[in-house]
Parts: sequence; structure tokens; C-alpha cells
Amino acid sequence: MSIGIILFVCLFVLLLGGLPIAACIGGATLITIVAGGLPLLNFASKVYSSVNSFTLMAIPFFMFAGSLMATGGMSRRLIRLASALVGWITGGLTHVMILASAFFAALSGSAPATCAAIGGMMIPEMKKKGFPPEFSAGVQCVAGTIGPIIPPSIPMVVYAISAGSSVGALFAGGLIPGLIYALCLMGVSGYICKKKGFGAESKSKYDKHEAWEAFKDSFWALLVPVIILGGIYSGIFTPTEAGAVAAAYGLFAGLVIYRELSAKDILKILIDTAANTSLVMLIVGCAGAFTWVLNIKGIAAAIGGWFAAVSSGKFVFMALTILLLLFMGCFMECCASVLMVVPILLPVATSLGIDPVYFGVIVVMTLSLGMATPPVGEDLYIAASIAGIKFEQEVKYVLPLVGAAILAIVICTALPGLVMFLPNLIYG
Repeated sequence: MSIGIILFVCLFVLLLGGLPIAACIGGATLITIVAGGLPLLNFASKVYSSVNSFTLMAIPFFMFAGSLMATGGMSRRLIRLASALVGWITGGLTHVMILASAFFAALSGSAPATCAAIGGMMIPEMKKKGFPPEFSAGVQCVAGTIGPIIPPSIPMVVYAISAGSSVGALFAGGLIPGLIYALCLMGVSGYICKKKGFGAESKSKYDKHEAWEAFKDSFWALLVPVIILGGIYSGIFTPTEAGAVAAAYGLFAGLVIYRELSAKDILKILIDTAANTSLVMLIVGCAGAFTWVLNIKGIAAAIGGWFAAVSSGKFVFMALTILLLLFMGCFMECCASVLMVVPILLPVATSLGIDPVYFGVIVVMTLSLGMATPPVGEDLYIAASIAGIKFEQEVKYVLPLVGAAILAIVICTALPGLVMFLPNLIYG
């Protein structure tokens, strides 16, 4: 039995066993190292070297900043602005939920954080307005996956480190695709609302005065992406420093401007951030050791060679890649999947003349959708818990919205200019 078969069989068996993803990746790697006669010390060495990165420090900063902004009143103000802008359209609060998720994505960079922050306020409100809880949960489940696409994005930071790409260029590349993604979700959810008659009593007229008041109230929240992205693109600070600036700004806004943060809130956020960061770093470390085994035993080159052999061109390769990533997203966490596919597929992509930034945006878009697909999709369970239903009940509404998300991915894949317009404009 080849080393590659041992590695992937062990990984699949451990995943079926329901172990945490870090344990699955790390366990499969350890078993393969022993079976391949490699020194066990290499495992510890590769885990350490994988997390020993200045850029990775951006992850806890962005996590901390996102939690501060959700707790400190920014998410509520963004919902008010979204309601003023799109609440009058057929589907009403459905569009508010999706647009607010897009706004909050520019603060958090995380799908679960977006789903929990916006869903926690929107799902109960939609229930009051006559929307079925399973529909509201289904919409929020998929809307939450906008989180890693619109910058700042934690999976894009992970991809940039693994691929040696520019974090700023990836952030720029994700903005237009994220908006297209949101528009596709709004189109399908609006159609469902019109067909089913959901939320008909919640319709209202557009009020420009309310829109202006909501904009003024949310102004400080809207400054966050301007500060983060403006600082990165102008060269004032690095992505890691941008995360620290975002955290400091979130703390200042919550304590001084909105005055909705307490010492108890900050302590809880710090504890949650530490726990979540530890989990992400453990995944990154184990995935680094996994990648080392793929490379040292020639597994990555063999799989990449197969992809190159069956791909007759860029679009065939991208189509196969999207299918593979959709499948992986059903079973693996986004950051772990990014770390596993980059060493295998990126060399093939570059050999076909595919830009690493464009490839990275498509990879993150596709893997992010896995947060809304069973059995692993975390957003499924978060939204169902908020709505007080079983996750199986929301699946019938999740499926058409997943179709809308796939349509957005296909559009951005087929039209690379949509992805590369801002990176080329900013970075030449």
C-alpha cells in the first residue's frame, strides 16, 4: 500500500469517526510518518514552523476585532442601515439579512461570526414578521458564508501564507465577487419570498430620511473597512498591523463612541478569541505537517500531475477544482482545506497561466460555501440553534441558496476580470 493511500484512508476514517478536524489531519499525518519510516521529530518541527509566521498574527486580531464590533453595537447599526436601504424590496427582511451579513463580513472575516452576529438579531425579528424559522435560518446559514469572501478574510490570510501571495491583493480580489455573491443570494431569496408569500406584511416604502439617519448612526462602523483596507492598500501598515488597528478601533468605538462594551464583555471576548485562535493555529500547524508529507513523498506532485493530465485547459481545470472543493467543503473546515489544496493544485494552476490571486479568491469562495453544507457546515448548526429548530428543517431552503452561491462562483470563475479588476488597479 502506498504512502498516499495510507495518508488519505487514515484521514477519511478519522473524519468519519467524528474527531475534530485538527485531530484528523494530525492523526493521519502521524500514522503516515510512522508507516513511511520518517523521523517523528519532523512532525513537531513542521507544526511549529507552520505557525511561526508574523502574518498569521492577523488572525487573532481580526477575530478579536469582529467580536468587539458585534458586541459593541456595530452589528445592530449595520442592520438598521441595511433595513433602510433594502427593507422595502420584495422579501424585505431577507434582503436586510443578506446585506447586513455583507456589511458585517467587512468587519469580521469569518463565516460563523457573521452568521451568529447577524442571525442572532435578524432571525427572531423575521419570525415576528411572519417568516418561517426554517426559511430565516436557511437564508442566514448561506448569507454567513459571505464572511470569508469580503475583506478582511481569515481564510485569505491563510491562503496568502501558504501560496506566498499578497494578502492585500487577495483582499482586493474578494470585494467584487463578494458583492456578486450577495446579489445572487438576494435574487433567489426574493423569488422564494414572492412565490411563497413570506413576510408580505413586513413590506414598507423606501424612506430616504431614515436611510440618512441610519447611515449617520452606522458611520463609525462603516469606517472600519475603510481604515483597514485603506491602510493596507496605501502601505501605511501591513495586514497584521491592520488587524491590530481594527481591534484597537473596535475597542475604542465600543467603549467611547457607542458605550455598549463592558469589562465583562471584553473578558469574555478575550477568552473566546484565545480559544478560537488556538483551534485555528492547531489546524494550521497540523495541516503544515500534512503538507510536508504530501511533498516529501511526492504525493502532491502525483495528484497535481493527474489534474494536469485530465485538464485540457484553464476552464476544465477550474471546473474540476470547484467540484473537488465543493466536496471537500462538506467534510472539512475552510482553513484546513485551503492548506491542503494549495500545495497540490496551485502549481498546476500557475503552469496553466492562472493568476494565484484569482485562483485564491475562487478557492476561498468555494470552500466558504462548505460552512453551509452538511455534515460539517458550522453555519447550519448556528442558524438552526438561533431559530430553535433542527438543522434538517432548514436544508430545503439552504439548497436553492447554495445553488445561487454556486452561480456566483461560476460567474466569477468564467469572468476573471471581475476578480482581478481591483488587484490590477491597486497593485498594477
